[in-house]
Amino acid sequence: MSMPASLSQALANALLTTASGNTHTSVPVAAVLWPDKESVWQAALPAIREQIPNLLTLGDYDPATRTGPAIWLKAALAGALDDVPLTANSPVILYLPGVGRTDLRAIESCPRTLQPLAELQYRGAFWSQTNGKDWTISAWLGSKNGGLGLNVTQNRETQEALRQALEAGVLLAQDIHSLQGRTIDAPWLLSLMAPNPSRDVLAWMNAPSAFQTQYAGVRWDIFVQRCQTDFGFDPIADGVLTAAERFTQGSGPWAAVAELYADSWPSFPGLLELLRRVQAPDLGLFPDPDIQAAYPQINERSEAALRYQLAACKDMDAEQARQTILAQEQEHGLRRDWLWNRMGQAPLAQALGHLAALAEQSRQLPTGTTPDELASAYTQHGWQVDDAALQSLASIHTREDTEAVSAALRTVYLPWLQESARRLQHAAQAQAGLPRPAAVASTAGTCTVFIDGLRYDVAQHLAKRLQALGNVSLDHQWTCLPSVTASGKPWCSPITSAITGQPEDTEFNPRVAADGKPLSSHHFERILAEHGIQKLKSAETGDPQGQAWAEAGDLDHYGHEHGIRLAKDMSQQLDHILERLHELWEAGWTCLRIVTDHGWLLLPGGLPKSELPRHQTETRWGRCAVLKGSAMGTPLTFGWSWCDTVQIAFAPGVCSFVAGAEYAHGGLSLQESLVPVIELRRDQNAPASIQATITDITWKGLRCIVQVDSSAPDLLVDIRTKAASADTSIVANPKRLESGKANLAVADDGNEGCAAVVVVLSANGQVIQKRPTTVGEP
Repeated sequence: MSMPASLSQALANALLTTASGNTHTSVPVAAVLWPDKESVWQAALPAIREQIPNLLTLGDYDPATRTGPAIWLKAALAGALDDVPLTANSPVILYLPGVGRTDLRAIESCPRTLQPLAELQYRGAFWSQTNGKDWTISAWLGSKNGGLGLNVTQNRETQEALRQALEAGVLLAQDIHSLQGRTIDAPWLLSLMAPNPSRDVLAWMNAPSAFQTQYAGVRWDIFVQRCQTDFGFDPIADGVLTAAERFTQGSGPWAAVAELYADSWPSFPGLLELLRRVQAPDLGLFPDPDIQAAYPQINERSEAALRYQLAACKDMDAEQARQTILAQEQEHGLRRDWLWNRMGQAPLAQALGHLAALAEQSRQLPTGTTPDELASAYTQHGWQVDDAALQSLASIHTREDTEAVSAALRTVYLPWLQESARRLQHAAQAQAGLPRPAAVASTAGTCTVFIDGLRYDVAQHLAKRLQALGNVSLDHQWTCLPSVTASGKPWCSPITSAITGQPEDTEFNPRVAADGKPLSSHHFERILAEHGIQKLKSAETGDPQGQAWAEAGDLDHYGHEHGIRLAKDMSQQLDHILERLHELWEAGWTCLRIVTDHGWLLLPGGLPKSELPRHQTETRWGRCAVLKGSAMGTPLTFGWSWCDTVQIAFAPGVCSFVAGAEYAHGGLSLQESLVPVIELRRDQNAPASIQATITDITWKGLRCIVQVDSSAPDLLVDIRTKAASADTSIVANPKRLESGKANLAVADDGNEGCAAVVVVLSANGQVIQKRPTTVGEP
């Protein structure tokens, strides 16, 4: 019989070996009698039944568990019951709960219900101590004469804990080798039954009724005991509110509970509502921030006070609002380090950090007398103002929070936007428009990716997220006038030389230069093909050896549709764009050149209104309009970039000809007209990524056949007990992968049944794939 690994196997072995323990008998014993006067072993039966097929139990008739009265057991033992088949050549074990060995000795005084079994004491063998007493849990574990000889503390607490551990199903699962040299006592046993008392307390506070139902029986008794001894409260007598009060105080062992909650609060969604009920103590004039941080009520009161202060900025001038925001940052900024902020319960404190950055940075306006000088100032620091505005709006979700943040944001942000736009407009007037970007020829291996409405500050975040793929550069250029999609999309394409405009094009839609046809999607795709550029549809990746034009995302449409909600959902919009970029990159393109047609303005409450009579315009959009030939030019009039004779009137500053627009483009501002250009190129010096998948592991005894799916050359396969440690290899040498297969042999049969890891190695020994296995597992 193999060496037992667990107490469960050791108990089964002890019972089975009792059948062969009497060397003076000439015939096998009829049965092994397992007397248990105190019924202490009943909780072990489910685990033992799995290992002893011929286990019968005395008790009320229950054929499913092979339990029945004495006469039924006698009949089953004799093979007279067809529904109780017994395994041949395996001892029969009769478990007798409530029956001691002495109860069977005197047949005359033996209870009638037991008399059918009394004669088995002569034909069978007892599993009991050498002194004739029944085995108790403690005796069997500790005895060196027939037991396991382990070190068991002999006190009442340990005896009770042993009973509980057996009932809880954790005792017999213990590895017998790990118990040797260990003292088995009540504290250790309790740690087995409740290995994480801090988590148990949190789970109970999170859902008390459900927890008590789940932990019914001995586990609930143990939980109560741990609460009393470890945390100093009684869950039954004191209740969850007392526990919540101790939690917020966070002293002694409760500090560990609070720390665990801080690390894993999503696992306890109901606990916050309980903690909200805990009243904060009077903290005086100079409260300790660490104490304040423990109470959700304090955080909620602070959010309400901050909401009021931000909303009040609506009636202030820019400098007053700036001072108010910075003063609130001094008071509320520390709450961003509180747990409640990580839980999303302090959105105004989160938005305040961005508003404070906006308040500071908006003190500095882009400087310069030419568009390019202003562009340089904006790309160095000005874009951060726009980013802070977006991030503050992205931090809040409810209507009342949005109104408060919008009030403070608009008061400080709008003057900066207005003055920045006026400076660019004056500079553009001085040189009769904006500089035209240099033509960029598309080259082999380049896929130009068009993103509608990618503003410069948003491109900063996109570029940062692309850095994990390769070398990223972020540049800028001026888009066309006006900054609208119909004109801007061909303006940033690699086929601008094949496109023109005519005086009658009052909708800003240019034409094919060769034949004068309007530049429809069909003709745009046709010209791309004529220039050897593939036009990729949404799921296509094309031939990376050539050139391509692809499109991703639709920030502009989302902005027109949802207004300031664009700020809240920007991260999700970028996720969609990145998904497409990853797809193209994985297809093998050498360079992804990301371009756009225009940026945009986003302002809560809408852009200021500017008047322009309709009768003077052919076409009027929010930020620009085509003037009729008879109309007088406005102070801000420029020719269309595709045809100078088409005169376009632009709204001054960041005003709009249409009232109430929160999102708009088409005008002349740094946010609309200065557009990013991102290039993602492969790092030629970086080692190629090696891909490998272990598709199958087959054991034939101690020989292992590993199949790997990979196109990489010179891969090796090893078997180790620790994946990253070469000195834990259990094979003579790693084997080279040939035709996707490696055949390895484990030399030491002592490793059979041990946990191991199959690893795939590169030529230089780096682990590039791994998969767990069990040595010799069929």
